[in-house]
Amino acid sequence: MNKAKLFLAAGALLGTLAMPAFAQDADINGTWVDAEGTSFTFSLCGDGTALCGVLNDIQGASRTEENLALVNTEVVQAEQTAPGRWEGTINYGGRSAGAKVTLVAEDAVDITGCQLGILCQTITFYKAS
Repeated sequence: MNKAKLFLAAGALLGTLAMPAFAQDADINGTWVDAEGTSFTFSLCGDGTALCGVLNDIQGASRTEENLALVNTEVVQAEQTAPGRWEGTINYGGRSAGAKVTLVAEDAVDITGCQLGILCQTITFYKAS
């Protein structure tokens, strides 16, 4: 293995080792808001490790009649795959997409939604409460 590959592999390993320690201290429970004002309330559910998300408000280009009908309903259901990481589904506009929710900082979470496993979009939400 050449030095560049070894360096990249070591960096990737360190990144995965650092995430669990941070993720155990961070709290996913609460309200999270993106830059446009769309907000979710996340809480641990099921066995206490699963994640449920209720859409509180939707703003920006996603503020359609179909999506407004989902306000105040649970639209995210996900199972924990690692500390601070969940994978499941997100419902929107009458459709469902694969979703990954990842705590990236104590006050920031990335939500990645994918259709057909290839058309993906990640949005960062910031803790409001």
